[in-house]
Amino acid sequence: MTRPNILKEFQDFLLVERGLSENSIHAYSYDLKKFEDFVAARRKDLLTVNTEDVVGFLQDQKEKQISSRSRARALAALRQFYRYLKDENRLEANPTENVDTPEVKKTLPDYLTVEEIKELFDCFNEKDPYEMRDKAIFELLYSSGLRISEACNLRLEDLDLENLFLTVRGKGGRERLVPFGQKSLEVIQNYMDNAREKILKSRYSQYLFISKKGDLLNRKSVWRLLKKYISRTGIKKPVTPHTFRHSFATHLIENNADLRSVQELLGHLDISTTQIYTHMASRTLKEVHKKFHPRG
Repeated sequence: MTRPNILKEFQDFLLVERGLSENSIHAYSYDLKKFEDFVAARRKDLLTVNTEDVVGFLQDQKEKQISSRSRARALAALRQFYRYLKDENRLEANPTENVDTPEVKKTLPDYLTVEEIKELFDCFNEKDPYEMRDKAIFELLYSSGLRISEACNLRLEDLDLENLFLTVRGKGGRERLVPFGQKSLEVIQNYMDNAREKILKSRYSQYLFISKKGDLLNRKSVWRLLKKYISRTGIKKPVTPHTFRHSFATHLIENNADLRSVQELLGHLDISTTQIYTHMASRTLKEVHKKFHPRG
């Protein structure tokens, strides 16, 4: 695959899967271009670098008096890029894995409240086959905590409607069983019984969610659809398909689910990745205390 295609796919991944803003994606692309120029002087390209090249780049930036925050951001961009390539099986080793980074304060991702979730799901036209499909996608994202790419790649054979389980193929080709709820089942069943065949129009697809052309529905299309539905509501915060995953985990933690179970449901290899949701739940508790306690 050519360099422009790799970078374009990576930018799409950042937009849809990670829910980054256009400004953040531009910053990541800028940092990747700087790194690419640096390694080109060493007669290498983005796919042939090693850890020494990454360390050398960061040292070069330090000598140019680039701030530690900017260097940390550059390393974050490189980490994300090479993690993406490895997960997509385009690279055997991640050259950023053993590179130290300056400690930076983590920002907590946005999530939807239970009330906002209800407001969103109430805005769909239950008689339109495409809106029935879209509601099924978003109900499933919230009910199961799937990544958008995992939901788009679901096949009919991956659904166990009787026992309310999904077989999910996650990052790096790992499979896991994920439960989903009764409400999600009802919406999916309604889509399959009353909408899916109308969208397919006598065509065949092994995938659960299909486009108007009968193809696999891609994650960028889902992101665009979500923006349309959010505009029907009073929700003002940034919302991407990944926001449902954040909401899923936060609501579980708020209702006293144990961290290990949430880790398994999300498919996180490292529990430290899951721990951010305990901080989000703590933030909610602080807001409740401030609003309702007489001395808050």
